[in-house]
Amino acid sequence: MGDASEDGSGPARRTLAERLEYLFRTVREPGRREYSNEEVATAIARDQGVTISASYIWYLRTGQRDNPTFRHLNALARFFGVPPAYFFDDDASAQVTAELALLTAMKDAGVRDVALRAAGLSPASLDTINDVIGRVRELEGLPPHDPGEE
Repeated sequence: MGDASEDGSGPARRTLAERLEYLFRTVREPGRREYSNEEVATAIARDQGVTISASYIWYLRTGQRDNPTFRHLNALARFFGVPPAYFFDDDASAQVTAELALLTAMKDAGVRDVALRAAGLSPASLDTINDVIGRVRELEGLPPHDPGEE
């Protein structure tokens, strides 16, 4: 998932495989490992009545298949709780990615506490806090955080 297109003109467009893989890596119950292809296929069949095999999901995740039916895309979207447009619309994908990044960060109790304590502060104060957090990330050797990345 590159950050720039090959000509350097802007963000690279993510493939269906990259978008699906991102969902597998990101969407899960607290304390749970990543879903397996088998778990997803079974849940989709059970909960939605849509037949999709674990091997077909693997083909989609690895980019060996890239033209699934709308029924399969819709079922995968419903399973992961995203709009079907996530898979083919860059704006929808970017919005979902940003929302998932926020949800992931908010699962951390320390992050949640900072966010709750910052509620109601002025924009200038929030900018100051953001600068301090950026500096601490730098001191700890962490990369700068861009919520639009991933």
